Amino acid sequence: MPSAAPVRQPARAAAAAFVGTMIEWYDFYIYATAAALVFGALYFPSQDPFLSTMASFGTFAVGFFARPLGAVVFGHIGDRIGRKKALMATIVMMGIATVCIGLLPTYGQIGVLAPVLLIVLRVVQGIAVGGEWGGAVLMAGEHAPKGRRTFFASFAQLGSPAGLILSLVAFRLVSTMDPADFLSWGWRLPFLASAVLLLVGACIRLGVHESPEFEQEKRSRLTVKLPIAEVFRSSGLLVALCIGANTLGVAGVYFTNTFMIAYTTTYLGVTKSVILDCLFLVAIIQFVAQPLAALLAEKVGGARFLKLSAFLAMLSPYPMFLLVQGASVPSMVLGIALAVVCLSSFYSVIAGFVSGVFPTRVRYSAISIGYHVCGAIAGGLTPLVGTYLAHRFVGQWWPLAVFFTGLAGVSLLCVVALDALKHRRADAGAPEH
Repeated sequence: MPSAAPVRQPARAAAAAFVGTMIEWYDFYIYATAAALVFGALYFPSQDPFLSTMASFGTFAVGFFARPLGAVVFGHIGDRIGRKKALMATIVMMGIATVCIGLLPTYGQIGVLAPVLLIVLRVVQGIAVGGEWGGAVLMAGEHAPKGRRTFFASFAQLGSPAGLILSLVAFRLVSTMDPADFLSWGWRLPFLASAVLLLVGACIRLGVHESPEFEQEKRSRLTVKLPIAEVFRSSGLLVALCIGANTLGVAGVYFTNTFMIAYTTTYLGVTKSVILDCLFLVAIIQFVAQPLAALLAEKVGGARFLKLSAFLAMLSPYPMFLLVQGASVPSMVLGIALAVVCLSSFYSVIAGFVSGVFPTRVRYSAISIGYHVCGAIAGGLTPLVGTYLAHRFVGQWWPLAVFFTGLAGVSLLCVVALDALKHRRADAGAPEH
């Protein structure tokens, strides 16, 4: 192997993690956007728009509940066979499922089979994302130069706002179509475009070497036969705390994006094109804020930074909703951006922090389970809970703000506990990596 290759691999691995997760999250976000805008009417028709929206968000939640299965399956592959093989499989699964959704007939065309097939494809998406996140974080973090794990792992997190930007651009373009054409076939175009992204992402990933830390474990014969069993035998409490710690980063983004689309269009009279424009601007702010947050966290310490950003996130929904009530583009962008900067700063750093808690031989399984069980509970249910609260307390935003504060508070408490346990393990001589 040429001597220059290993030097280039950290940057290449970070770039591959970014592009791969961007594609995965693009696929996930276009589903989320379609769930808020069209799936209720096309796949769950009802006389009551509230019931159709709830049913549509229910299929969105199904994808989250499938993610822990993907975490177990691909965590096993990643810890036993290799990170790279797991990641190649996840991106292919996600791309194929997304294209199939774009080709799926509606309820009016094939009846009840349409929502059934939609749910099946959503499960496949969920399984793929369940294996994607942990592998991308580890490929970037485990290739990182010494002392730079937090920053390099953050590139996998950066794929989330990038995927959101792509998805919002795609839906913004098709939403300018004639409403009848948009509802008939225009919404399908962002899903079909995923085929091109799939080819690009797969080619980039093929150029990245296997994780050097995993290769060392394999050469030393330190890999375990059943990584998931080892995780719960030796690190059950740590996994539980990781589930809680991820709450803000996972649930927060679906609160400020997926739910906010439904909230502003249903209760504030904002058109879907206006709120999509607002979220596009906020996503750009998030994309800039996340790497800056990761660099700052390297200076002040990951745990300290996470505690501060979670605390600020607890305060952020109150000015957010006050500004969003103005229903103008500047006020909505400023309000949502206040909350998003806080939660995305937390999100950019949490991956590197939790990956350092677990040993290499079970790291893929452990962080994937922690992240995606959280996704099943907090991420999948957040738009449903938000929709219920908005319907139950019409005209009152404070219950929604309190709900968001609670999500951030859970993450703050779990990070405090994880940090304390991490220090206790270090004092006892336990290896951190």
